[in-house]
Amino acid sequence: MHPDPQRQPGPPAAHPSAAPGYIPTQQWHGGPPPNPWAVPPAPVTPGGQPLAGFGDRLIAYVIDSLIVGLAGFVLACPIMIFAVILPLTRIDEEGRLGAGTIVLFLVGYAALFVLQFALSYLYFVEYQLRTGQTAGKRVMSLRVQPIRPDQALDRRILGRRYLVQHVAGGFVPFFAWLDGLWQLWDKPLAQTLHDKAAETVVAKVVQ
Repeated sequence: MHPDPQRQPGPPAAHPSAAPGYIPTQQWHGGPPPNPWAVPPAPVTPGGQPLAGFGDRLIAYVIDSLIVGLAGFVLACPIMIFAVILPLTRIDEEGRLGAGTIVLFLVGYAALFVLQFALSYLYFVEYQLRTGQTAGKRVMSLRVQPIRPDQALDRRILGRRYLVQHVAGGFVPFFAWLDGLWQLWDKPLAQTLHDKAAETVVAKVVQ
């Protein structure tokens, strides 16, 4: 039976499940249907290891801060005694401090300042250089790694991290907060500002 040459083709049939106002956006061409509830894959480093989460990094930072702070307190006690407490006993009857006592005060405070930065350098650079881990990172199974998988972690890289995290963070108001929180919105590697300066990432060590 030949088709009627005068019959015009009608509009295409509507999608069987289309509701009023339905506009098809894409066609499914076979294979397993997409799952809208699927959990997206966890972010990984360029070397394929899972990235450390914000919570893990925060706990590791708190542990490290307690260790450095406790060590600094123990070492600072003799300085506090000889450069701060003992000079207070030299106040004269009029409540004045001599020039030598004031100089001793200033030297003591400067020594405390240098001691704190020296301890943090030894801990976060020299100690971390061995394995890419501090004590806090080891507890939380984290490790600092260069972004490039073929690059080794060295003193220069950790030195840049130290300068941004501890030196800039110690002198610039609110910078330490911005530095630590930056990883929350940084994509795709969840880097802090000191990670970006040193071109590093923090990976979760898979046991």
